[in-house]
Amino acid sequence: MDNQSPDIPASSRPPGGLWERIRRFILGAPRDLRDRSIFHRLALIPILAWVGLGSDGLSSSAYGPEEAFRTLGEHTYLALAIVVAMAGTVAVISLAYSRIIEQFPAGGGGYVVASKLLGPKSGVVAGGALVIDYVLTITVSIAAAGDALFSFVPPEAHVFKLPFEIGLIAILTVLNIRGVRESILVLTPIFILFVITHTWLIIAGIGQHIPDLPVVTDNLRTGFENGLSTLGLGGMLLLLLHAYSLGGGTFTGIEAVSNGLSVMREPRVANGKRTMAYMAASLIFTACGLLLCYLLVELRHVPGKTYNAALVESLFGGSTFGGAFIIATLLAEGALLIVAAQTGFLGGPRVLASLALDWWLPRSFAALSDRLTTQNGIILMGAGSLLALLYTKGDVRHLVVMYSINVFLTFSLSTLGMLRHWLGAKEEDPGKRRGRITLFSVGFVLCTTILAVTTFEKFDAGGWVTIVVTGTLVALCFLIHRHYRSVITEVGRLDMDLLDMPPEPMRAMPEPDPSKATAAILVSSYGGLGIRTTLGVHETFKGHFRNIVFLSVGVVDSDAFKGSGEMDALRRRTEEDLENYVSLANALGLSASYRVAIGTDAVDEIETLALRVAEEFPITTFFAGKLLFTREKWFHRLLHNETAYTVQRRLHTNGLTLVVLPVRVS
Repeated sequence: MDNQSPDIPASSRPPGGLWERIRRFILGAPRDLRDRSIFHRLALIPILAWVGLGSDGLSSSAYGPEEAFRTLGEHTYLALAIVVAMAGTVAVISLAYSRIIEQFPAGGGGYVVASKLLGPKSGVVAGGALVIDYVLTITVSIAAAGDALFSFVPPEAHVFKLPFEIGLIAILTVLNIRGVRESILVLTPIFILFVITHTWLIIAGIGQHIPDLPVVTDNLRTGFENGLSTLGLGGMLLLLLHAYSLGGGTFTGIEAVSNGLSVMREPRVANGKRTMAYMAASLIFTACGLLLCYLLVELRHVPGKTYNAALVESLFGGSTFGGAFIIATLLAEGALLIVAAQTGFLGGPRVLASLALDWWLPRSFAALSDRLTTQNGIILMGAGSLLALLYTKGDVRHLVVMYSINVFLTFSLSTLGMLRHWLGAKEEDPGKRRGRITLFSVGFVLCTTILAVTTFEKFDAGGWVTIVVTGTLVALCFLIHRHYRSVITEVGRLDMDLLDMPPEPMRAMPEPDPSKATAAILVSSYGGLGIRTTLGVHETFKGHFRNIVFLSVGVVDSDAFKGSGEMDALRRRTEEDLENYVSLANALGLSASYRVAIGTDAVDEIETLALRVAEEFPITTFFAGKLLFTREKWFHRLLHNETAYTVQRRLHTNGLTLVVLPVRVS
């Protein structure tokens, strides 16, 4: 019995009409799933992962230190303490997430950590916060890029800043639909330019003021003494805590490496930890170095310019090549912020896919496009960031507040989960256990402190928006999960009724005869829906069909697309289910065979299989089962695919007949 159907790569199919040709020109040709090297070529080495994931943390130096320094007002002498606190916080959080990478080598970040260690409800809160966080990652990065790039243009040109930022989001959305690796390779030179220019900026800023260290030290001492007399020690500590917390945007990109572990090349854990080390070291040097330069230069806010723009102009404005260096530095900073927006497009769709695979969001968010990207998630990230940009009109200070709250909510849940895990891991080495408990205790205290202060101080300045939007998303996730759970229960009852039936005796059946009437039945996994459809065809058309051919597609989603081994396992599972259907048909006295395909789009693959079956068996009628709800609601089409009806339209266009058999559930 020939049950094998070679996969037909999407790239070999004709491009179709004008719209399809335009789409392929913009997004690129589909990828070939038969190419076993594709997983190696799409995965990222640590350097590229540092660019694509670590750039979010590094780019936060464009707005995090500035917010902390501005909050200090006249008490800039406290910036030295914030430098130390920032360096320590980056070290603690990045080390904590390196340990999370060890504990969760498959990746997933805060959603997986909270789900596994604190429970599904905590997990969905972390997941919802992460989704909004990644939307705001894109928005704040693009808005800050606009501020940096428009810092050296005439004020009258600032009217074009918002349209420019909207265009950037659109371009990045298209780049990411084309594929992760391509988008990162395009932006890598920008990342390198940022590292070079800002390293020189910090070295020059500190180096120029080394001769003035006695004066600087004296000014710091004088400022501290004046602060004691005006604020008191308690007031100074409160101001320091306030500025440190509101500068929390500096730490916002650290989790991205843990969330994006699945895009890294093997060995993933070692490469993930190495990427985390790159990001932490570069962030400490850049953020703390810039904050120290603000202090040494005695920088003040200049309307229409970022602090970094004012800093580079004060240091290089009078030199021979100063103008060129100023432009290069600000262009590099703006461009790196654009690179940082990549983190939202990389991490956001993956969190959406994880939530969808666990039935918290529509399953369509776990689907892959023919470019092997989570296209629905990417589009949602782009649309969400555009709405946030329009709502805030690109105000970075407003966005940083909204952004920081969810970041530190996720940090807090992750560190709490790991702390709980190690408190209970009494069988582990005592020294290792004590070290982990200390690490995650310190991390939890730091993160919850920043979260509480930011939420309290900036509730009216955008904090409430983040809380409302995140809460709404989490509530929606619970409603969707409840619906899916009820449907799974109903289908499970259907499975129980049918799978518990006493099996009919097996019969030795001949190979299907192409000259006889054939029923081609579309099925997925072996269960109640497929069995009910098969029995319905047999009972309704009793004696008419002599052959049955089962058609099934192993759909490659974000869960299956983890390596060639997973693809092989998906094919084996699909074929095992089809063999069960063949046995069922044989028990009914029908000759049976199956055809299988592996792909990202079930409709496209089924259409291709159907056309091949129609050529092989000329007298063929196609059948598909469809769950029919007793009370059809408007949201059912959003939560459940319409594959049967979509395939029906496709086959009718090709002159083939497909009958949809309803299977009713309450």
